[in-house]
Amino acid sequence: MSDTLMDGPGADGAGGDGPVSDPKTEISGPARASSDKAGLSDQNRWRNSLGMAGLIGLFLAGAAGGFVFLNLSAAGPSGYLLIGGLVAVGFFSTVALIAGRPSSPIVGRGKVTGVAGHALESLPDPCLVTDRRGSVLFANQAYRHLGLDAHDRPMPLERLLAGQAGVDEQLYQLAQAARLGLADEEELRFVPPAGQGQERVFKAAVQPLTGAAAKSGASIWLLRDMTAERLAAAQAQVGRDKYLAYLDDAPFGFFSAKDSGQLDYVNQMFATMVGRSPEDLVSGKTRFGDLVAGDVNAFVQEKDGEEGTQVIDVDLTGPEGPVQVRIVQNFAPAVDGAPGASRSVVMFREEEDDTEAHLRDAEMRFARFFNNAPIGVATLDKDGVLGSSNAAFVTLVGGTPDAGSRFADLVVAEDRVALKEFLDGAVSSGGSRGPIDLRFLQKQGEEIEKTAQLFASYSNETGGQPSIIAYLIDTSEQKSLEMQFAQSQKMQAVGQLAGGVAHDFNNLLTAIIGFCDLLLARHQAGDPSFADVMQIKQNANRAANLVRQLLAFSRRQTLRPKVLNLTDELAELSNLLSRLLGETVELKITHERDLGLVKVDQNQLEQVVINLAVNARDAMEDGGRLTIRTANVSAEDAKALDHALMPPAEYVLIEVTDTGCGIPKEHLGKIFEPFFTTKDVSKGTGLGLSTVYGIVKQTGGYIFAFSTVDKGTTFRIYLPRYFETEEEAAAKVQAQVEETAAPDLTGKGTILLVEDEDAVRTFAVRALGTRGYTVLEAESGDVALEIVDSHDGAIDLVVSDVVMPNMDGPTMVKQLQEKRPGTKIIFISGYAEDAFAKSLDPSVDFRFLPKPFSLKQLAAAVKEAME
Repeated sequence: MSDTLMDGPGADGAGGDGPVSDPKTEISGPARASSDKAGLSDQNRWRNSLGMAGLIGLFLAGAAGGFVFLNLSAAGPSGYLLIGGLVAVGFFSTVALIAGRPSSPIVGRGKVTGVAGHALESLPDPCLVTDRRGSVLFANQAYRHLGLDAHDRPMPLERLLAGQAGVDEQLYQLAQAARLGLADEEELRFVPPAGQGQERVFKAAVQPLTGAAAKSGASIWLLRDMTAERLAAAQAQVGRDKYLAYLDDAPFGFFSAKDSGQLDYVNQMFATMVGRSPEDLVSGKTRFGDLVAGDVNAFVQEKDGEEGTQVIDVDLTGPEGPVQVRIVQNFAPAVDGAPGASRSVVMFREEEDDTEAHLRDAEMRFARFFNNAPIGVATLDKDGVLGSSNAAFVTLVGGTPDAGSRFADLVVAEDRVALKEFLDGAVSSGGSRGPIDLRFLQKQGEEIEKTAQLFASYSNETGGQPSIIAYLIDTSEQKSLEMQFAQSQKMQAVGQLAGGVAHDFNNLLTAIIGFCDLLLARHQAGDPSFADVMQIKQNANRAANLVRQLLAFSRRQTLRPKVLNLTDELAELSNLLSRLLGETVELKITHERDLGLVKVDQNQLEQVVINLAVNARDAMEDGGRLTIRTANVSAEDAKALDHALMPPAEYVLIEVTDTGCGIPKEHLGKIFEPFFTTKDVSKGTGLGLSTVYGIVKQTGGYIFAFSTVDKGTTFRIYLPRYFETEEEAAAKVQAQVEETAAPDLTGKGTILLVEDEDAVRTFAVRALGTRGYTVLEAESGDVALEIVDSHDGAIDLVVSDVVMPNMDGPTMVKQLQEKRPGTKIIFISGYAEDAFAKSLDPSVDFRFLPKPFSLKQLAAAVKEAME
């Protein structure tokens, strides 16, 4: 609109104080002549003003001469004030005259002219141009036909529709947009005065002028007549309502369903058939399959993008029992290949006596048996092309096969050769064959591979086409359980091996760490050998950490569960994680509000998170983002997850997601196996994820992995939610208070130490002796019992290994309790506490100290037991 120009005196529009040019005289012909005359009049007025400017100039010259030639000293100050005032009046009058000179036409106050004016005038829809105050600058012929004011001038839209019902809000929005220089669009209803036309509906749009005209603040209004469209829509709705009324009163049932099977319309007859109200059926909670006695999924599966009609016989669940009906079902054309909706007519099936009716009834009964069968059934021709199939077959293969598709196209490529040989054998033998195992192609989102056993029989009846009848028994869940059982057996075997190795290592590490503590007790921090001993102990502790991973994997590690808040634990761990991840990996941790508590071993929880973070870092060599998210999972949410091995319960979720290279599908099922790794030999041992798996399972939780190559991997850990009692919360606070005090680890009493490893026994005897205890030592259970018999004094505490030759620790303790009941017991072992606790009498009170342990840990355990 930059070339849409204004000239002449300002037009304030309807309701303004100044004169307003009639827009009807602004475009062409006589109207243009009138406009030209108005322009000439303006020019003449300006020229007349030049004469006035000359008089003012003479006046100014005379005033200046008075200053120069006259002696004003006699006049005093009043003379100077008089001359100065006249000069000021003349100056400002001249400036005002120059400012009022006509300049190049601009958009602001005046009339729209030129090509733009002709274009707007010729629009069939009403058009209006207003200034920033809302005054009318231009209105085309179509707008003027809507109405003029008492002076035959066009009015702003607000005045034009003043008094109209139901348009106040829309008018306010439009006017506000125009004042703010914004665009808006509203629908308005216009009722003209009586006798001046019919009611009309407009789509009113306001848009600020742009380009060079933007600074004027003017806006253009366009009113598109929607009357015909609204009338057509109303008439169409009346027609639809009439047809729906006919359909509701029809003597047959009718329903329509979405592609998901959800009902979106039913007539009254269909609602009566099933004994429910139409409103209830279309509430969004009912699917057609919910109203059918039996499985009819094969009949309600829409064909991908195809139209189709089929006739089926089913039994509806009526208010007084099954209702036998026949359904004529039509599938609407689908859009973009997506499944289409269905429209169905439902009729009662009548009893007839003629032979044809009996034959039809037999066919109906067979159809019900065929489609309600719990095994998949399909017919094939001799080339393996699919014919008819039942509901179980459709469910197993993941959808209704396309017409003319081959059975072999539904199975994985590796099984197709065996399938062809099997079907060829059925044709050549002319009888039944089977079974063979088949694996079907997985649909996107399926977690469990679909498998089945196939049986086949060849049919070549007189008058019919030769065909193969295929019977499929779904073995998906069975195969999944078999694979899980085999995996658990393999994990158990490797776990037993790892546990045995870990036990032997723990004995060695106990001696190494213990003797290091004894050496450190005799050396000051400044001694030259002090740092060497510390290096030995630190490396022994690193080895102990590796052994703990082996035990965690084998689930033979002794856990010390504590009630933890994951929000606090991950906050404390975040600094360590940031250092582990490095600068190229961004760490983001988010928590749900009111996160539930969990009862887990704190050290093992940290091990799980660290292992997953390190794996994620290695998968993001070029950097990326690691996101750790926590959330509560209700029992309902857990059930909806549909994880077969995870029962519905309250859980707390830890989700670890990276943006790395992802895990290939063929590797995803093996990642929790011990020693399985895709990393270089120098980077991975294959124990990281198997350790995570072992810790999570030992804690009573569940872990699942999801991955997409080149996009990233997500691990979801579900830990049982723990609901803490008030007593437990108070005890936890008290324990924290006690931990702040420095413990006294010295004591008195007689201790019987039973340990078959010489190095461990020697260290323990020396450690306890330096703490003030009298120690009796034995290398086996037999020797320990002999010492008990020969020792006349009291034995306050027995510290015993669990696994020993000839007689193990629990057996020795059982006999000792018979001789000296009430003796306090501490078991020490490289195995977990659960490995032997079940073999003890429940009445036996004992404590457990896992190997490897330090001097301080041994002394603290003894001190606690003796008190």
